[in-house]
Amino acid sequence: MLSLSALSMTPLVPVLRVLHLFVTLAMIGVVLIQRSEGGGLGIGTSQGMGAFMTGRGTANLLTRTTAILGTLFFGISLALALLNRGTSGVGRDTLTLPPQPVHSAPAPAAPAKPAVPVVPVH
Repeated sequence: MLSLSALSMTPLVPVLRVLHLFVTLAMIGVVLIQRSEGGGLGIGTSQGMGAFMTGRGTANLLTRTTAILGTLFFGISLALALLNRGTSGVGRDTLTLPPQPVHSAPAPAAPAKPAVPVVPVH
């Protein structure tokens, strides 16, 4: 049986990250297309679509698509969190780590005093 740490080394994590990106972009697009009471972008009207779908049919389709994409987004996020659990090591919490010492640069040396100028006497 594979452990979670062994699964995180497989190519599954990069594939899930790319899929997560595509689902996120699709969900943003679908939400922006929806018609809202406040105006929104309102691109999802059926006036430009001929008689393909009514306004209510378009709204139902977009609402259902948003719900499916939201569920996929949640599921992929949960899978990525479980696969990446424990990969950073124990005790890597930033609140429990002691502060790192600040390495300051050494103070610059004081400038050398200029020599007394020599004035030629004629």
